[in-house]
Amino acid sequence: MTRKLAEIAHSRAGDKGNTLILSLIPYDPLDFDLLVKKITVEKVKNHFKDQISGEVIRYVLPELKAIQFTCLNALSGGVNTSLALDTHGKSLSYALLEMEL
Repeated sequence: MTRKLAEIAHSRAGDKGNTLILSLIPYDPLDFDLLVKKITVEKVKNHFKDQISGEVIRYVLPELKAIQFTCLNALSGGVNTSLALDTHGKSLSYALLEMEL
């Protein structure tokens, strides 16, 4: 049985130039360990293979029960140079939640 991340977590997105920052926070703190185990750098990189051309770095924040992914070369050059409709990458937090566990 598979389920989508959106069923157990929420996400936020931010940007710094051409770098996308995604946070992943479970609704129930008891699901945090599952997210740490299942949502790896490799899985995020593969999920966004057409969007992220650089490195993905994962930070596990146990005190906050959250995970942060810093995704380099992810915003088509950044806000000032991109022709993308979502230059800040805000919609990518919702795209992350489409990932299956």
